[in-house]
Amino acid sequence: MVLCWLAVALEGFDLVVLGATIPTLSRTDALGFTDASLTTASTVGLVGVGIGAASIGPVTDRFGRRRTLLACVAWFSLLTIATAVAPTKEAFVLIRFVAGLALGAVLPIALTYMSEHAPRGGNARAVTRTMTGYHVGAVLTALLGLLLLEPLGWRAMFWVGGLAGLLVLPLMWARLPESQAYLRADHDERTRTSDVVRGRLLWVSVGLWVASFMGLLLVYGLNTWLPKIMGEAGYSIEAGTALLLVLNVGAVLGLLLAGVVSDARGNKPTLLVWFALAAVFLSLLSIKLQATPLVYVAVLLTGIFVFSAQVLVYAFVGQLYPPQIRGTALGLSSGVGRLGAISGPFLGGVLVTAGISYPWGFYAFALAAALAVVALVLVPARTEPATAG
Repeated sequence: MVLCWLAVALEGFDLVVLGATIPTLSRTDALGFTDASLTTASTVGLVGVGIGAASIGPVTDRFGRRRTLLACVAWFSLLTIATAVAPTKEAFVLIRFVAGLALGAVLPIALTYMSEHAPRGGNARAVTRTMTGYHVGAVLTALLGLLLLEPLGWRAMFWVGGLAGLLVLPLMWARLPESQAYLRADHDERTRTSDVVRGRLLWVSVGLWVASFMGLLLVYGLNTWLPKIMGEAGYSIEAGTALLLVLNVGAVLGLLLAGVVSDARGNKPTLLVWFALAAVFLSLLSIKLQATPLVYVAVLLTGIFVFSAQVLVYAFVGQLYPPQIRGTALGLSSGVGRLGAISGPFLGGVLVTAGISYPWGFYAFALAAALAVVALVLVPARTEPATAG
């Protein structure tokens, strides 16, 4: 669990490092970047992440969790260092895309590991606790940005991220075991990606993909646009930034809480309640509250349910599919979710540009959470014993 947590933390660092360096890249005209080309770099990187997440499943199901995870950590670590020495903005964008392929692969592999190593009745807790690594990595990125960007420049951030990955790699090589569930499974060459949508699993997969898409739409949409939307509601810039921090504090609390509740009450019932409460609290944010403490409480509760709901989807995937296609199922769910990660900021941007982000931004996000509830209603709480893993 510690090694998978470290891998996810490295991914969190590497995915957020561009956002941390964008202001410096823009202000200094580094490599000739403009705001438009930085937006392209960010989007292209996320596209790479989505492709990597969706395509890694068959590889890890065929060649094993251990080798694939080690290869991906080495891949994105070396390419992060390559980003630090990129000579042109075109090279920078290309490297970020190729690095994204490995970055997107890390999460589904790590979560597959946790699903297969979790003690009986502890699957959701193992998955949600591992995901706290992502947020720790993101926080470390912000802190390092405060320390390094001014004296050393943007390249130092990528050097630190890449070298950190290379330092962790020998430890993972020495101590990370192969998944016993993978070793016991029958890895037949007839196993294909199409098995994830075969027979009864078709509707299981569609329902989970919709929920994953909506979940990451909410996560990335809120993280990108919450300060701006709250500004449109009349709150100060400082308050909007503070509310973004509160939102992410709620995310960590939600991850710790959701796993415990899900293991005790079941994945499906918890997911339905979590997304439904996310829709309720997002709708309530459309109401202008005069008492500042109430605003912070509302945003905290929104963060608790929005962020952990998405992670519970991954835990549910790990429960419903057999070991021989579990990595593929998690990869596809994560890959479809990454499309939501791109759509969320785009949706928020459209509403902001149209001047209707408040209150309609919160209504749109609440609708996304409600659609996740509808999709999950169609997913059975468990599959047949032959496919339960």
